[in-house]
Amino acid sequence: MTGTMGGEERKVNLSDPSLYVNRELSWLSFNERVLAQAWDERHPLLERVRFVAISATNLDEFFMIRVSGLQQQVAAELPNPVPDGMTPEEQLARIHEHTRSFMAEQREVLERVLLPALRREGINLVPYARLRKAEKQELKERFVRDIFPVLTPLAIDPAHPFPHISNLSLNLLVVIEDEGRRVMARLKVPTTIDRFMRLSGEELVQNGRRPEIRLVRVEEVIAANLEELFPGKKVAASYVFQVTRNADFVIEEDEAADLLQAIEDELEGRWFGQSVRLVVTEEMPEELREWLAINLRIDRQSVYAVPEPIGLGDFDKLVHLERADLLYPPIAPRVPDAIRSASSITSAIRQGDILLYHPYDSFAPVVEFVRAAAEDPNVLAIKQTLYRVGANSPIVEALESARDEQTQVAVLVELKARFDEEPNITWARQLEARGVHVAYGLVGLKTHAKVCLVVRREGQGLRRYVHLGTGNYNPSTARVYTDFSYFTDDPGLCEDASDLFNYLTGYSSQREYNTLLVAPLTLREGMMRLVEEQIERARGGGAARITWKMNSLTDPQIIEALYRASQAGVRVDLIVRGICCLRPGIEGVSENIRVVSIVGRFLEHARVFAFGEGEDEKLLLGSADMMQRNLDRRVEQVFPLREERHRRRVRRILDLQLSDTANAWEMRPDGTFKRLRPGEGEELLDSQAILLSDPG
Repeated sequence: MTGTMGGEERKVNLSDPSLYVNRELSWLSFNERVLAQAWDERHPLLERVRFVAISATNLDEFFMIRVSGLQQQVAAELPNPVPDGMTPEEQLARIHEHTRSFMAEQREVLERVLLPALRREGINLVPYARLRKAEKQELKERFVRDIFPVLTPLAIDPAHPFPHISNLSLNLLVVIEDEGRRVMARLKVPTTIDRFMRLSGEELVQNGRRPEIRLVRVEEVIAANLEELFPGKKVAASYVFQVTRNADFVIEEDEAADLLQAIEDELEGRWFGQSVRLVVTEEMPEELREWLAINLRIDRQSVYAVPEPIGLGDFDKLVHLERADLLYPPIAPRVPDAIRSASSITSAIRQGDILLYHPYDSFAPVVEFVRAAAEDPNVLAIKQTLYRVGANSPIVEALESARDEQTQVAVLVELKARFDEEPNITWARQLEARGVHVAYGLVGLKTHAKVCLVVRREGQGLRRYVHLGTGNYNPSTARVYTDFSYFTDDPGLCEDASDLFNYLTGYSSQREYNTLLVAPLTLREGMMRLVEEQIERARGGGAARITWKMNSLTDPQIIEALYRASQAGVRVDLIVRGICCLRPGIEGVSENIRVVSIVGRFLEHARVFAFGEGEDEKLLLGSADMMQRNLDRRVEQVFPLREERHRRRVRRILDLQLSDTANAWEMRPDGTFKRLRPGEGEELLDSQAILLSDPG
């Protein structure tokens, strides 16, 4: 492959590690952009607090899955080459270095900006030492009544071995002086108790409009009343700590007699995995940190000492205080006229394909599509994939009610959806109990495709309707995740959906599809072919363009194809919210590639793949990111938009996001991101706000 440098052609090795950003470091960069929202005064105050909590929860899961995997690679002494060439040891060193500065920034924005701002709004997180005498007495009474009975102190001595510390639990290490010797005890803070205890004696704020909300962290209340747990002993000190454990697990699916039972068994061990990270308060002496690390079998670089409080993910609880004025107002998503004016959703689909963009468009039509099918005596079959459906799912309720002698209901429940395994097992059992045919997917693959197929008797024959999406069948996340929903009765797409379900639930080896691109069968090949078309067009002197929007871009083969496209003169615009291993702007390789990340009020979750420009533009939507796992180890679907009006709408969304100067960050060649701002004399362009007022 050749590239141009200073007017001369030179060969470029597109597999050179210097052309790739490390996946783990790219993810950490994304989480920095999440935390940056906590500094941004455009967001309401409690929303900014929520971003701190999200960044903390994100980091917890990163250590539970990604860091634990790297530690296992180091322990096994097995090389695991990555495109950027970093060893597992090098990655871990960079991760720990980054995490220390990141956790310091979390506390800086919390202590210096958010907590003072909350106090000005009458929400006061009060240190226990600053409480009034009457307040301390009130908390002591509540401790004795509500907390003491559920606490279980565990001694640590030769007769009492070091106890198991469950994943992400909040703990107190208690130092006790007993007859001239020092002994230790561990006390777990029960999750059944609110992390922030609200004091009953509230006073009016000076402006006289709202009562002050005074909160105390529960671990401080417990620490102040330890003498109740250790009568006759002297409590010398106590320190808060938290352990993060390996929460990943591997199922040997081809050896499991019952996949559901095998996953249930593994879930029991999620809270007992190898220790990955130890977080302690700065007040804990070095000798106690080392003692804990030794007992937890954790290396020194994985010990983090931070100012109190720890467990910042719990700050999400503050969002639920009665202060709607400090949150974004609820949005009123629209229902398109085509649906509102039709007698039924199937009749609306018969008038033309329907495209929805959540949360700007309501998710209710998706629920109604399933519910109406469940109640329709002319519906003979409903087939659906479920990946993450959330609690109290109206979709699952509709599927349960649909099962009767005339209606065949088949549901693919993905049991291996990480951190959703337990609810998915519950849904699977519940559906099976109602006579629904439940499948768990294909051995060795996760089913991530978003498809619902309805077969209906109409006149003398059958008609199929299909919903295809970029996001999960989850009404809760549909309020904050941007995703597309697409309804069609196109015979080719509907036939493809039927073939896909036969592939998922039976032994079909179907590899040919009319229109759908299906991973792991045809998606990689199809995407590469579409990229090559643009390369050939550019080489022939034609206008060529690629515009993609996705969560992550990590696949080396796809990245190489995009580099070749750039070298051929194709204009490549990438909107990548999270991980991006491609380096844009490298002369002779990627100077025609631009990478933008949108991080704002809504989580950008949709996947869009556009090829070409103008009337010749091909535009596809789907469930897959451009990652090896999505292309090779998951069942995914990507589908084309047939109607010009829908392509115009999606192109407008892409162009708005590429012009955003409120939520956008642009990637530099070194892998860092620069926040975009309006030019002199220009107004701030907030693509999410524009779409709220005019979804298109």
